[in-house]
This record gives sequence, structure tokens and C-alpha cells, in this order.
Amino acid sequence: MDTHDAGLAGLGAGRRAFDRPAFDRYAAMPRAAARAVLAVLAAFLVLAALAPGYAPPPPDPPKVTVTDRSGHQVTKVEDNDLQLYRLINERLARGDNYYVAATEEQRAHNYPVAPGLTVRLPTLAFVSVALGSTGLLALEMTLFAAMILANARRLGEMPGGAGRRPLALALLTAGVASGLGERYTMIHEVWAGLLIALAFGLHRPEAGRWGAAWLAAAAALAVRELALPFVLLMAAWALWRRRWREGAAWLGLVALFGAALMVHLHLAEAQIRPGDPASPSWLVLKGISGLMYKVNNCTLLSLVPVWLSGPLIVLALFGWTGWRTPMGDFAALLTFGYAVAFAIAGRDNNFYWGIVITPLLFMGAAFLPFALPSLWRAAGLRRPREPALA
Repeated sequence: MDTHDAGLAGLGAGRRAFDRPAFDRYAAMPRAAARAVLAVLAAFLVLAALAPGYAPPPPDPPKVTVTDRSGHQVTKVEDNDLQLYRLINERLARGDNYYVAATEEQRAHNYPVAPGLTVRLPTLAFVSVALGSTGLLALEMTLFAAMILANARRLGEMPGGAGRRPLALALLTAGVASGLGERYTMIHEVWAGLLIALAFGLHRPEAGRWGAAWLAAAAALAVRELALPFVLLMAAWALWRRRWREGAAWLGLVALFGAALMVHLHLAEAQIRPGDPASPSWLVLKGISGLMYKVNNCTLLSLVPVWLSGPLIVLALFGWTGWRTPMGDFAALLTFGYAVAFAIAGRDNNFYWGIVITPLLFMGAAFLPFALPSLWRAAGLRRPREPALA
């Protein structure tokens, strides 16, 4: 190669380096590292497609007859959990003590009563009784709209986010769609998932705005303790970035929740009787199949074969890793953290836990169109395009 050719080659390489967007994590990754990441991704895709231990889908919910507000008998589909929550709410509306009603109904319907964590936090029951079914559905739709708007705004503020926004919002909707509607307004995990995704969208520490996210996360915690990992990551994220005031606020929320949870457990366990059924351990170590089962059976992925849905979940997780922004980095840590937790904990009948994180999990797939090709090129498996020289 003569000097002229070398100069052109150097100029082309320089332009390729300059043209790489800073938010594309894999575009400038060293070849050895890119190949290692690609190998790990391929291994997880195969494992997800072949993961053993998939439990069968939950049985179809039975039909029950209930009395509506007009006193008419109405037959509707209602699974056991929904029936339990409805009965507890009906007793609460009549003036019964929540903890007495919850433990008695759980006992009567062969649900575990011990330990106290088997009794749901009372927040959603009180809100349900106060608002009624119509008001509760209106609140859910309001939170859904707020979640979409908050994430749309934050995506537009992040480098590379505006171009991915339509697909990201569609996937966000798909991740929570199966839990929307009046039938599932009594499912605690649906509310926790909505509120976590809302807090995620509202979190704008770059502009010094995190108070609204704090309030949304506090509401999620008040409904379901499964939101605690999100709050803990928020605290760690703020402290890592030396935002001391924000970090203290998140740690304060953890402390407040810990105190409230102790009161809740005390009141619930005061109702336990000798011989009450105890819950089996939630630590079941299902591995990757535990994650796939939870996500499949609480989303539209239940409509596709597990050999396909498993790799799709892995790709969605991977997508977040390719977007090198504060929003992308946090989402990658959050979704991977919940994925590991769901691989460790949760029995087959806890599949509905998955909807706590599926809205944000699905969003990650919006970044695959640049993350995967960039990783492929960085691994040296595809010749990079030469820029046109003027």
C-alpha cells in the first residue's frame, strides 16, 4: 500500500470512528470483548429456547356467580386469587378488620395463612373500597396514560431515544396490556408494574427532578413489596453518582417501608392460629425457566411457543445493554436484577410476579435494531461500511 492509499484508509477509519454515536455501546467495543459478549448472548439464546422445567400454563379460571350493585346475579370468569381479593374487599366494605377478613378468607379457601407475608399489604384493598370498580379502573387508566407520557418525554431527552420512541412505547404498552382492564384491577402486581414504569419515566435526575419518581415508587411499595428492588437500585444509583440528597431520600423510603412492613407483619401474624397452613418456600431455584415461565404467562408471549418466547425475552434484556445512556444503563441493571431474582424465587403459581417488570423489560427490544448489528460488526463478523469520500 502506498502513502496515498494509507492516507485514504486512515481517513476512512477516522470517519467511521467519528460517525459512531456515543450512545451505541457496542459500536466501538474491542473485537475480543465483542466476541465474548456475542458468545454469552448466543449461549443464553440457546438456553432460553431449550430451558427445561417449563410448567404447564395456569388452568383456565372458573366461572362464578356474583351479585352486582343492582342486586342482579351475574356469572363471570374469575380465578381463585381474584375471588379471594373480592371477598376480602366486600368484608372490608362492610366494616370488618382487614387482617381478620384476609386471614379468615385465606383459611376458608385453602390459602396459606403463615407467615404474615402471605397476607397482601392492605393499600389496594382500601383504595378499591374507596373508589369502587369504576373509580379503580379510571385510576388505572390514568396511571397508564401518565406512564406513557412520562416515558415518551424522557426517551426524547436521551441521546438516540427520540428515534426509538414509537417502538419503545408500543413495547411498553405490550408489556402491561394483559393486566389492563376491570377484571385485573385487584391484582397487586399490575399496579406495582404500572407505578414502577411510571417512576422510571418520571426520574430525571439530570434536570434535578426525582421527587415525582419518589412518590410513584412509594406508591408501588405501598401496594406490593416486590417493588423494593427498584427502590434499592434507585438509592444505589443516586449514591454512585454522588447525588447525596436524592440517595438519602431513597434510603429514607426504604426505612419507612421497612417500618410499615414490620407493622403489617405484626398485625397479620397476630391472626395466625395453631395448625394454619403455611406457605411453601418461595426460594425454588428454577433457573432461567423460572424467569421464562413468569414472563410468558402474564403477557402476550403466552400465545407463542416457549422455544420462541424464551429467546425473545433474552433479546429484550440484551437490548437495554446496547443503549449507553443513564436511562439505558439503569434499565439494564433493573431488568437483569429482576431476571436473576425470578430465576431464584417464585413458585409456579407465582407467575403473575412477572408483570412487575415486563413493561420495562419489553421496552429493551426497541434498541435491538442498532445494538445487534453494532455488536456483530464490532466482533469482526461483518465488514464495516466505508464512508463515501467527498
